[in-house]
Amino acid sequence: MPTHSTIDRRSALTLLAGSLATAALPPAGGLVFADEPPTAGPLPEDRRLGPLKNLTGSFPFDAPESLEEWKERAAALRRRVLLAAGLWPKPPETHVDAVVWGEVERDGYSVSRVYFQSSPGLWVTGSLYKPSKIEGKIPGILCPHGHWQQGRFHTHSEEQFAKELKWGSEKNRPSGRHPLQSRCVTLARMGCIVFHYDMLGYADSAPIEMIAHGTRRRPQMELPDHWGLFSAQAELRLISPLGLQTFNSLKALDWLSGLAEVDPSRIGITGASGGGTQTFLLTAIDDRIAAAFPAVMASTSMQGGCPCENACYLRIGTGNIEFTALTAPRPLGLAAANDWTKDLETDGLPELKKLYALLGAVENVRGKHFDFEHNYNALSRAMMYAFFDEHFHLGLPQIIEKEYKPLSREEMTAWGKGHPKPPCGAEAEVRALEAFNTARQKQVDALTPSDPQSLAKYRDVVGGALEVMVGRKPPEASAIEQKLLEKTKHKNYLRQKLLVRYAEMGEEIPAILYTPTSSAKRSEQITIWIHDAGKSALEDRSGVPVPALAHLLSAGMPVMTADLLYQGDFFQGGPLTKARQVPHVRYSLGYTIGYNNPLFIQRVHDLLSLIAACPGSRVNLVGIGRQVGPIAAAAAAVLGNASQKDSVDRLAVGTDGFRFAEITDIHDPMMLPGAVRYGDVPFLLALRVPHKLWIAGEGICGPPLVRCCYEAAEEPGRPDIFAGKPIDQPHAAADWLVG
Repeated sequence: MPTHSTIDRRSALTLLAGSLATAALPPAGGLVFADEPPTAGPLPEDRRLGPLKNLTGSFPFDAPESLEEWKERAAALRRRVLLAAGLWPKPPETHVDAVVWGEVERDGYSVSRVYFQSSPGLWVTGSLYKPSKIEGKIPGILCPHGHWQQGRFHTHSEEQFAKELKWGSEKNRPSGRHPLQSRCVTLARMGCIVFHYDMLGYADSAPIEMIAHGTRRRPQMELPDHWGLFSAQAELRLISPLGLQTFNSLKALDWLSGLAEVDPSRIGITGASGGGTQTFLLTAIDDRIAAAFPAVMASTSMQGGCPCENACYLRIGTGNIEFTALTAPRPLGLAAANDWTKDLETDGLPELKKLYALLGAVENVRGKHFDFEHNYNALSRAMMYAFFDEHFHLGLPQIIEKEYKPLSREEMTAWGKGHPKPPCGAEAEVRALEAFNTARQKQVDALTPSDPQSLAKYRDVVGGALEVMVGRKPPEASAIEQKLLEKTKHKNYLRQKLLVRYAEMGEEIPAILYTPTSSAKRSEQITIWIHDAGKSALEDRSGVPVPALAHLLSAGMPVMTADLLYQGDFFQGGPLTKARQVPHVRYSLGYTIGYNNPLFIQRVHDLLSLIAACPGSRVNLVGIGRQVGPIAAAAAAVLGNASQKDSVDRLAVGTDGFRFAEITDIHDPMMLPGAVRYGDVPFLLALRVPHKLWIAGEGICGPPLVRCCYEAAEEPGRPDIFAGKPIDQPHAAADWLVG
C-alpha cells in the first residue's frame, strides 16, 4: 500500500521463506496404528511440496479459441470472483436511499456530499459531481479512488507536484495538485454525473478504519463470538476487505444507476491502482457497467499488494488480465505505467485484442503504456476522457482539463453539522460484519430445498460454490498412473505399495492396495479408506490389518488406503498442526489461499485422483476422523455434483462432530474458507443426495440440512445414521459396506 501517489508497491512486499510447524496429535476414529511414525524414506515427487505461489508470480492470459470455450470460462470466472468476494449467490439489486447534501456550485458543475448504508452499520461515502446543465438522461461514472494518501481528499505535496511537473506527468495546477478531483471535474464538465466514493478506511469511510489495508493480527478479534476482518471466522464466511469494497461498489452502482438524471445504459467506471482493481472486478460481475477504464493495475505480473485486493480463492488459476477480459465485448481502456503494468502492450493487451476480435468487437479495446511512475497522470486521464467521449457518444470537439477551484476537505467531507459520523473502530466493525454476514446467510438459508426443483437450485448454487473451492474437475482415469513399489503376499491377501500419480498436475500419492486372494465375489468393488493418521493407521505396528480392514478383506473386498498431502510419507515429523503460508508483511489469509488451494482442498484432490485410479470398479469411500470425514464428504459431493452417474457407490463418513466454525487459527490445516457460509460440514454431506450415505459422529438423527435434502429428492430417502461409540465406528462402517 503506497503512502503517497507514486510509491511502487512491489518495494513494500517482503516475501520470506515458508515454514511448517509440527506437533504430535492422538489418533482418531477408533483405529489402532503404530506408536512410532513409519521409517523415513524419500519424499514423494509432488509439485505441491515446492514453493507456494504468491502475488508477484506470473499470471498469463491465454485467449480462447472459440466462443463456446469463452462462454464456459467466463461463467466460471464470474462465479469465482463472486464467491471470493463473499457475494455468491449475488446479492439482489436494491433501491438505495442516500443522503445528498451540502451542494457546492462551481464553474460548470456542482459537488454534493453523499452517504448511505450499504448494509447495516457499513457506510458508503463520497462526492457527487454534476454538470450545471442537464438535458435528458446523461452518463454516470463511478470513480473508486485507489490507494492515494487521504483517498478522496488527496492532494499532491508541493515536493511531489514538483516531481510530477519535472517528469511531465502533470502540467499545471490545480489539475496537477489535485489529480483525483480533476478527473471528476472534467468528466462532469464533459456532461457526466460522477460518483467519487471512498474505499474502506479512507477519508469518510465508516465504520472500518485503515486496518483494512495495513493489517496486523488482533487476537481479541479472533474469537468464535467476537470476530473482525482477517480472523478465521471472517474467512470461514468469506468476509474480507475486498469483498466489502466490492459490495459497496455494487450498492454505489445500484444508487447511481437509479438517479433520475442518469442513463442506465451508459454507466462507466474508472479508477487507478486499488481503484483499478475495483474497476475490473465490478465490471466482471455486473453487466450494468457499459464501459470500463482501469488504470495502472491490470497486469500479468504483480496482482495487487494490499489486503483489499486479495481474497481467498480469487486468483487460483487466473489473474487480473483474465478478470479484465470479462469486460468483453464492452468497451475497455487500459493505462499502464513504469510499474508492474509496464509490459501491458506486449503482454496482456494482445491477448485481450484476440478475445475482442473473436467476439467481433476488436475496436472496443485499447491500452497504452505511459513512461511515468505509478499514478493516474494527465496523459492517462486524457486517454480516459477520449475513451468515454467516444463510447458514450458525447460528441465533444475538444477535451482539456480547464482551471477550477478545488474543494477543500471541509467542503468534501460527508459528515458535518447535522450529519454526524457514525461510530468507528473495533466494536462497530464487529457489529457491521455480523449484520453483513446475517444478510448473506439468509440468502444461503433460503436455498434449503423442499422439493426436487428447489433441490436442483440448491445443488446449482451451493454445489457450484464447492466447485469453485475445489477449483478443478475430477481427473479422467486415463490421466492417472500407478507405479508399483513393493508387493508382498500374505495368507489371505496381497499387499501392494503404490504411487498414484496425476502427472499433469505434478502430484504423487503414496498408497497401499490390499487385494483378497481367498475370494473374488466382490472383485467389482473397491473400498478407499482414509484416516487422519494416513495409511499406517490400517495396520498395527507389526503390519497386521486392523479389524475393520480384515473384515472387508474376509468379505472379498479390495481396499486401498493412502497418505494424503502432508500425511505419513509426505511429512515424517508427525501430524501437521499448521498449514503452509505465504509470509507477508501484512496479516491476511488472502495472500496464501488467494493463489494456492487450501490444504483441505489439496487433500480432496488426492481423493479424487485415488477414485479415478479405480476405473470400472464400484468405489466405496470411507473417511472416519475429524479431518478425513469432511474431506471424504467433499470429494464425494464434487463427484455427485459433476455428473448424474456418481463414481462413488457408497460413502461412509465419521466426523466426530467436527465443525469448521470451531477453527480460530487461519493457518489451521482444516481451514476451508467459505465452509461456514454454506452450511459447515452438513452442506458437504447434503450434496451427497441422493446417493448412499452412512454417517457417524452426528447424533442420533444426523444434521437437519442433510435430512431436508434427502427428503426433497425425486425419490425421497434418508442416510444411515450410526450413533454408537466412536471406537465402534470403523467396524460398523465395514458392516454397512459388506451388508
